Amino acid sequence: MDGHTDDRSDMRVLVTGSAGFIGGYVVEELLARGYSVTGIDNYSKYGPVTKSYDDHPRYTFVEGDVRDVELMVRLLGDCDHLVAGAALIGGISYFHAYAYDLLATNERIMAATCDAAIEVLGQGRLRKVTYLSSSMVFESTDSWPSKEGDERRVPPPLSSYGFQKLAVEYFAQAAWDQYSLPYTIVRPFNCVGVGEGRALGDVEIPSGNVKLAMSHVVPDLIQKVLKGQDPLHILGDGQQVRHYTYGADLARGIVAAMESPDARNEDFNLSTAESTTVLDLAEVIWRKIHGPERPFAVVSDNPYEHDVAKRVPDVTKAREVLGFTAATTLDEMLDVVIPWVRQAMADGVI
Repeated sequence: MDGHTDDRSDMRVLVTGSAGFIGGYVVEELLARGYSVTGIDNYSKYGPVTKSYDDHPRYTFVEGDVRDVELMVRLLGDCDHLVAGAALIGGISYFHAYAYDLLATNERIMAATCDAAIEVLGQGRLRKVTYLSSSMVFESTDSWPSKEGDERRVPPPLSSYGFQKLAVEYFAQAAWDQYSLPYTIVRPFNCVGVGEGRALGDVEIPSGNVKLAMSHVVPDLIQKVLKGQDPLHILGDGQQVRHYTYGADLARGIVAAMESPDARNEDFNLSTAESTTVLDLAEVIWRKIHGPERPFAVVSDNPYEHDVAKRVPDVTKAREVLGFTAATTLDEMLDVVIPWVRQAMADGVI
């Protein structure tokens, strides 16, 4: 967080999915910038969770379902902004285990969110909706880097999750076209951070001699190394390219997009500019845990059908329009995340 302390306490932001992984970072950033925040979550992902800001004087939490339009209308009545982050979401195994639910549930969440925002528009204080999309809208591209606008030019995503995230962007555009509901679309790339426990619906998948819920590649690799797996099992050949971006950096970008008048009815890739292969990531984690002497060895497991080989964003627009860059290095992220995963394993959280 960048330490903004301007008095924005008379401005209120509703964050849906506030108990989620990215949602938690967004709430922290908003509170740090002086906003009053209302969070709504039904705890469907992790069950009840505690957050560092639960007792913050400018934070109000509502346990509820975003699909409840009447509830959303009530909450939005005194809000200046809506950050629409609620979604059924998981790691790569989720795409297969819950292919239909990812599509159907998230469509209902998005429709209810837009219904509520459209209803209060012009009656209350709502200025804009900031929608969290995903890098998965570029799932089917065959040219890189992916820049804003490519999502409408490349073939649609093959996974139901990627397809639904693209639909989020169509919801945003359509609500503007028909009802003049202002929007900003943000696409986080490969969020890395702390606070992501084991999801209630996660399916345990064997990976060599270790069973994991296959949440996301960084915590999964950390767990396997901490559990002593040797050689380390990775999906595919490890040449998949990702842009691992720190959650606090993403939150800065999301809030900057929410605030910026130049972001109205625009879309932004939010990501580090640094490419990292899964194999390189695995070796960095291995060295941080085992040191330089222990030989690093991997075994390739069969990759998932929708394990995208390459995901590389163009980050120019976010830098030029929002002044946003994701500066936290992979080393710095892992120095935070590895101790957190170690403690979460000891506590039985993951």
